[in-house]
Amino acid sequence: MKSKDPAVNRLINVALDRGVETVWDRLAAQQPQCGFGELGVCCRNCAQGPCRISPFGDGPQRGVCGADAHTIVARNLVRAITAGCAAHSGHAKHLAHALHKGLSGKAPAYGVKDEVKLRALAARLGLDAEKTADALARDVLGIALAQFAEGEGPMPWATTVMTEGRTQRLAELGALPTGIENTIAEMMHRTHLGVDADPVNLLLGGITCSVADMAGSHMATDLADIMFGTPEPVVTEANLGVMNENMVNIALHGHNPVVSDVLVQVAREMEDQAKEVGAEGINLLGVCCTGNEVLMRHGIPSITHSISQELPLLTGALDAMVVDYQCVYPSLAGVAQCCGTPLITTMDMAKIPGATHIGVREEEAREKAREIVNLALEAYQRRLGRPVNIPQYKEKVVAGFSVEAVVQALAAVNADDPLKPLIDSIVSGSIQGVVLMAGCNNVKVPQDHNFLTIARELVARDVLILATGCGAGAYARHGMLTPEAVGEFAGPGLKAVLTAVGEAAGLGGPLPLILHMGSCVDNSRAVDLAVAVANKLGVDVDKLPVAASAPEFKTEKAVAIGAYAVALGMPVHLGVVPPVLGSAQVTSLLTAGIKNLLGGYFIVETDPVESARLIFEALQERRQGLELPTRAW
Repeated sequence: MKSKDPAVNRLINVALDRGVETVWDRLAAQQPQCGFGELGVCCRNCAQGPCRISPFGDGPQRGVCGADAHTIVARNLVRAITAGCAAHSGHAKHLAHALHKGLSGKAPAYGVKDEVKLRALAARLGLDAEKTADALARDVLGIALAQFAEGEGPMPWATTVMTEGRTQRLAELGALPTGIENTIAEMMHRTHLGVDADPVNLLLGGITCSVADMAGSHMATDLADIMFGTPEPVVTEANLGVMNENMVNIALHGHNPVVSDVLVQVAREMEDQAKEVGAEGINLLGVCCTGNEVLMRHGIPSITHSISQELPLLTGALDAMVVDYQCVYPSLAGVAQCCGTPLITTMDMAKIPGATHIGVREEEAREKAREIVNLALEAYQRRLGRPVNIPQYKEKVVAGFSVEAVVQALAAVNADDPLKPLIDSIVSGSIQGVVLMAGCNNVKVPQDHNFLTIARELVARDVLILATGCGAGAYARHGMLTPEAVGEFAGPGLKAVLTAVGEAAGLGGPLPLILHMGSCVDNSRAVDLAVAVANKLGVDVDKLPVAASAPEFKTEKAVAIGAYAVALGMPVHLGVVPPVLGSAQVTSLLTAGIKNLLGGYFIVETDPVESARLIFEALQERRQGLELPTRAW
């Protein structure tokens, strides 16, 4: 079984029949994979290597420079966190530059859409919120862009989103970054040959970089909301069955909404051109986190996520796949050529050989968007009369649960103190805790299997689940982001809470079983919710019955997210073993030692049922610490 998604499995068989190579074929061709790499004990950071350390003690125990397994494993892990920080902060900087050009009149497609969010952010940053929106936005951008360089003190985009106690704790450890890019540069320097060889010091540097990643992610969420609107609950659909043979199907893939949001606007304006070429209209579709962005703000349905991104091309009904950056497989170009579908890259920093490149600069975003849609119209005309193979699987989705939307729903129960219903439910035990399900899919795991199994085990035991990224996509495609799923899967306490809040909010039934909070950078929304509850109770996050899980993670970005969740004080479950087992010291630090420093720690378990049990027990440990009633598994 390659996937729990029947639509994906059907198209895998199509690929086999047509001789089209997919990610599963490439994994099989890589077997056996390098055991040294899996343990994290290989180093290629200089030209004297690559060096590898024998995990059995019967070979070299130090690299050419003298680095042992503990140093090498720590360096490799920290470099992964650093790369993840670079990805998320690069996303944020791109948004900042787009808004800056919009405010200066150079890029009319961009500007301030959510003034309420802008003023709330300005207040958080200590700015005068009484200025005009444009003037205030310029002040916010000044602080935002200053976050990338080295400042005189800790970054406000980090310190203002944490509890005061957490800020003090990280300061005591020397783990508060003073700037995003200088932190990235320092960690690349420290992991260079002949610099930092102390695994404990390296891991503390990694924690610092993860906090910078949190700040960059939060900035990306904040700026996207200001520019494109803060998500509110929206009803749509997910899975490949939302494709329409008689429409111009355009997939939007990647992570950054700078291009995709404008494409949504332009595509709606070009409906008449689509009808002129014989189509019923233009059908925009989401893939991965760009899909999450346009799903939350525009109700655009998602078709698939992460490892199955090649498969929509095999339907024969896709008229263009438009990509920006991050998690976009280079293999798409070959599959697209086989299927006669244009693959269009839009970022000059993210080109793919064999793709059509249309560099979308902010100054001409709308013009380039029209050019992209016209290519899809031409492709639609070429495929008329050809057979298509659209798996008829789709599910209802209720998404768009920003923190603002969650608080608004809770305010329907208690307008004077919106967080009180949530806190009361946790105190009484109706909700045993809150778990964020995040991260990617990994081809080493049957797609969605771990996500679905862990969620079903936890919700049956009255655990509230939030979801982001491809995890949210998994739940979307399997019908778990719906009110109807509450009756099927939720325990009695969780069901009662979701029903009470949903009915009070005027939904005529419960909230969805799992709350879709957005894309990868939007893990910051879950952080905000946890910090708000912690501040309300006068405790730090490391005391709350909250946890996170990345049951099928694969990217360096996911490593960075997991590290900052630990830095905030959360237990973090990993369902794929990270490449650290080659060092008993590093493994012990990550799963036990760091708990004494930060309160957060990693739980590594590949069996999803056992994973759910360990997560649940971590919540019970926190409940016991708060003298709340506990439950056995």
